[in-house]
Amino acid sequence: MSPIAGGALGLAGIALLAAALHDVAARTIPNRLSLAIACAGLAARGLAGDLLPSLVAAGLVFLLALAAWRCRVMGGGDVKLLTACALLAPPAAVPGLLLAVALAGGLLALGYLVLRPLVPVPASAPVPARPAPLLARARRAEAWRIRRRGPLPYGVAIALGTFFTLLG
Repeated sequence: MSPIAGGALGLAGIALLAAALHDVAARTIPNRLSLAIACAGLAARGLAGDLLPSLVAAGLVFLLALAAWRCRVMGGGDVKLLTACALLAPPAAVPGLLLAVALAGGLLALGYLVLRPLVPVPASAPVPARPAPLLARARRAEAWRIRRRGPLPYGVAIALGTFFTLLG
């Protein structure tokens, strides 16, 4: 792998981690992160010489994810992130990427199902006088989402599946 392709994949990894963290915190994935991952994938695939097959594979992933979005199974940010990640992987590895993302998503859902009965329903607690630390606020927000059966941060599953595919 050339140093340029390695650098592009490294930057994509940082953007992918940021997208997963943003999805956990706000249940949104910023477009600029998906765009950065897509650009890094285009650069890596162009240097590898398989740009056209990669674009075809990413287009098919986009159509599949778009259908999932239309069925309200996947969020719009997840569609863009998954398509961008399909550009990172070699075209032959895209089916494995989809399988790895699906398995990571299943584990994520299982974790949320296991946590649901363990998350206590709080009594009306008084509001603290000063802001709680970030980790405590994130824990409270996630417990609130689990209790209300809110959407999963599927960006985490996409990131894990992509990392597994690229490193495996």
